[in-house]
Amino acid sequence: MSWIQDHIRNVPDYPLKGIMFRDMTTLFQQPQAFGRMIDELVAHYKGRKFDKVVGIEARGFVLGGVLADRLKTGFVPIRKAGKLPYETRTQGYRKEYGTDFLELHVDAVAAEETVLLVDDLIATGGTAEAAIKLIREGGGIVEDACFIVDLPALEGSELVRSHGVTVVTLTEYL
Repeated sequence: MSWIQDHIRNVPDYPLKGIMFRDMTTLFQQPQAFGRMIDELVAHYKGRKFDKVVGIEARGFVLGGVLADRLKTGFVPIRKAGKLPYETRTQGYRKEYGTDFLELHVDAVAAEETVLLVDDLIATGGTAEAAIKLIREGGGIVEDACFIVDLPALEGSELVRSHGVTVVTLTEYL
């Protein structure tokens, strides 16, 4: 078991009965654990250059902002539908407990810009897949994605890899 799991709260039956929610807020609120986690993610990308770090709402904003700063690049949010004020591209996706839509400003990632995609957890991969499609629709290049937690039984990492994206995770729940 990873040290990270010691800092994640498990919430049974949230948001629906039968789902074990992995609450990252307990990891984020502990400065030493949060710093160590960021250090581990940054170490994976040492010597790499990205034009943008793209974070998926909402915990991907927390991670993405810090990673963008540490990697000396810009940060771009991908948000749920209706939250961005300018012209957007929209992509639907299925989650393990429903359907939703993501949006990206049309000018947030330019053609040929390289992107590191970031979120806290990869489950079914639907959110990450929608984000990849949004970025690529505008000509952005997504070859790397990172997550704190992987739920491999739900095969989301495999879905993301099937799009030619390298996936880095720090821990997994089997």
